[in-house]
Amino acid sequence: MRNNTFSSKWLKVSEVAPYVIHVEIARGPVNAFNNELWHAYGTLFEKLADEGEDVRAVVVSSAFPKIFTAGLDLGDAGNLSQDTNSQSADPARIALNLQKHIKEIQHAIRTPERCPFPVIAAIHGMAVGIGVDLTSACDIRYAASNARFTIKEVDIGIAADVGTLAYLPKITGNMSLVRELAYTADWFSAAEAERLGFVSRVVEGGKDEVLAASLELAKKIASKSPVAVSGTKKLISHARDHSVEENLDYTVIWNSATLQTKDMAESIAANRGKRVGQFGGLLTKSKL
Repeated sequence: MRNNTFSSKWLKVSEVAPYVIHVEIARGPVNAFNNELWHAYGTLFEKLADEGEDVRAVVVSSAFPKIFTAGLDLGDAGNLSQDTNSQSADPARIALNLQKHIKEIQHAIRTPERCPFPVIAAIHGMAVGIGVDLTSACDIRYAASNARFTIKEVDIGIAADVGTLAYLPKITGNMSLVRELAYTADWFSAAEAERLGFVSRVVEGGKDEVLAASLELAKKIASKSPVAVSGTKKLISHARDHSVEENLDYTVIWNSATLQTKDMAESIAANRGKRVGQFGGLLTKSKL
């Protein structure tokens, strides 16, 4: 993969192993998300999905050892507040503009969920506000033991609106604790996040350790059939949002196509031969 095609001012992209991509968020000093960064983040994952040369797993981390993200750039938030409090502005038009703005942020931060490959969040240091939104939209979350989280939005006078309140009740299944953390903006530790069910593993240490564990997981996933992994991701996400009956019906339709894959024969042969399977890329370039 040509890394310079995907890297941008605040997002460093590298292929660290065959089919495995590392995305580092690198807006100094604390990875505060302004309009330019969240837009670039969404665009990056769209490009990886549409133009990446056989991307099979992505790991997202911070470039800074002590912090994942400080959340929303308060400078941007301040500008937005000034616009909404303007005496000359029409409230209806303000509302319509705000709806558009919020939807654009939601769409960008949730882009990993729409990608055909799994996205793993390697979380270390502080993850504030939008850091919970961003990682909630990833498939898997690993946390360093030094990670700390807060749903911070109530402390700036708003309800979290980019994904946390939609995802957390379905990720964790503990509505009481979700409400407590969202109402209070209290910090919770990596260990508490694991007990809550928000992260699937706590890795002792900091950035280097959690990143290494996340990359090993990504390599393991990338060794599997990309057709099987992509289909599994799609069906799990569908199951979250639909009844059992609806998901089973959807699975019938999905697998009636994907069961025709050549990856099945190769997977069986690889298992019997105790070797790593050799699979083609998930997407092919159109000849139209």
